[in-house]
Amino acid sequence: MKRTSVSILAAAGLVGVLALTGCGQAGQGDSTTEDGKTKLTMWTHSAGNPAELAVYQQIISDFNASQDQYEVVEESFPQGAYNDAVVAAAASGDLPCLLDLDGPIMPNWAWAGYLQPLGIDTKITDSLLPTAVGKWDGEIYSAGYWDAALSIFARKSVLEKNGIRIATVDQPWTEQEFASALATLKAAGYDTPIDIGAEDKGEWWPYAYSPFLQSFGGDLIDRDTMLSAEGALNGDDAIAWGTWFQNLFKDGYANADGTVGNQEFVDDKVALSYTGVWNALASVDAVGDDLVVLPPPDLGTGPKIGGGSWQWAISKGCNDADGARKYLEFSFQDRYITQFADEQIVIPATDSAAQASKYFGDDGVLRPFVELSQKFAVLRPETPAYAVISTTFETAAKDIMNGADVKTALDQAVSDIDANIASNDGYGFKK
Repeated sequence: MKRTSVSILAAAGLVGVLALTGCGQAGQGDSTTEDGKTKLTMWTHSAGNPAELAVYQQIISDFNASQDQYEVVEESFPQGAYNDAVVAAAASGDLPCLLDLDGPIMPNWAWAGYLQPLGIDTKITDSLLPTAVGKWDGEIYSAGYWDAALSIFARKSVLEKNGIRIATVDQPWTEQEFASALATLKAAGYDTPIDIGAEDKGEWWPYAYSPFLQSFGGDLIDRDTMLSAEGALNGDDAIAWGTWFQNLFKDGYANADGTVGNQEFVDDKVALSYTGVWNALASVDAVGDDLVVLPPPDLGTGPKIGGGSWQWAISKGCNDADGARKYLEFSFQDRYITQFADEQIVIPATDSAAQASKYFGDDGVLRPFVELSQKFAVLRPETPAYAVISTTFETAAKDIMNGADVKTALDQAVSDIDANIASNDGYGFKK
């Protein structure tokens, strides 16, 4: 299960058009039930995930039984088709009242007129991880029960055998230490010392690899203005990142081919695996106490990891937004957040839910991921332009991986991003 990889751009090309034509005003299937309750339709991307869907169904059942005014009715979609379904529903004015969304796409959908400010009790949103709360134009539009985090998996025995220091949250590897570890492990017989998941595609690329760019001191866009990627994505720090990234493959430390997931690490074909919390429990089962969960290296400005995953929002045309808010407020009980965490292997969005978890509490085997998320998580840029930034970065990074001139690839990415922002009048941001 990879919680962050979603075809975020599958429908993004239509979003600007829909915004300009005034689509996305909605209220799909929301009506009154036979017994007089207000029906609130809810869409989720969880059709292919029975365990996740079961938690949602439990919350809905509990909420519906707890009061006699509203009835939430769930409809699930496969994750790969979900964004397309939302955009199509917005175009026809047929959005559900409640919908989940991948955090980085939220500003695009809010700007396009799909969503309204969330408006739930601030005591709830204040208690959540910052990366589990989605903001646009100064307002909260979405919130989630959990987040995910990336780390480097390693075997303690392999590191100790090769004289490699075990990095910690307080003392991560430096760029030089990381390079030395890779060289040592390659010399020790690992043809490819680290699996960074480069065979994957889509949102994985900015989620996984832009934090390395940010650790060098670059970024996907100038976040002070959100109007240009110039300097952030093609400045000296970004070029240093691109050169470093390219050399991982050129020097044989990482491989562009393989199997999506963490199997190469489990099979001891690689010594290190840059992967997420969703693979952690299976790795614990396979490796046992020999598993160590390490932070990413500090490449200049501290370790960084991606933050922000699936969250919940209310459509702009919801027939009863107050009812939708009551449902969401009900759903953010710690018992449900803990249930998501332990059944989905994701990081609970509240401290109290984490402490109640069998995996993420202070003594839990997956506790390091809570610390990584709290200390190093960086949201992808909160701008409607992110839809284009995502695919543009993926294209540039893959070109760099395959040997393209780093500066040329990054300059082209900046040109493409800036042209999109300009063509949409800055997406509401002003100089």
